[in-house]
Amino acid sequence: MDVNTHLGISKKFVGEPISVAPGEASARLITTSEMVADEKGLIHGGFAFGLADYAAMLAVNDPFVVLGAADAKFLAPVSEGDILVAQAKVTEEKGKKRTVHCTVKSQIPVFEGTFTCFVLEKHVLA
Repeated sequence: MDVNTHLGISKKFVGEPISVAPGEASARLITTSEMVADEKGLIHGGFAFGLADYAAMLAVNDPFVVLGAADAKFLAPVSEGDILVAQAKVTEEKGKKRTVHCTVKSQIPVFEGTFTCFVLEKHVLA
């Protein structure tokens, strides 16, 4: 499993790769108390989104891939201690543009999104 993108990402807050293959990837995130938004243990939705975004980047797996847009749907709440698994697959490739569909599940689906990614010629900050 060769990971070529987002090498400095926080496994603690964004997740870790499970598998990376051409055009698809999966990643896992274990939710913790540091992600909790309220006294009932609700995990902030940004963590599920971040995991899905990371899985999408891994599916493209280019050092210069960036996110351009996202169509996101939060399907169910996430609680402290849940283990989230994201599955991402490139569904369209057109020039520099990649469309990636991603789902995140715990015991049930909790997030679904389509990410519009772009593969640049150099680092976005260069």
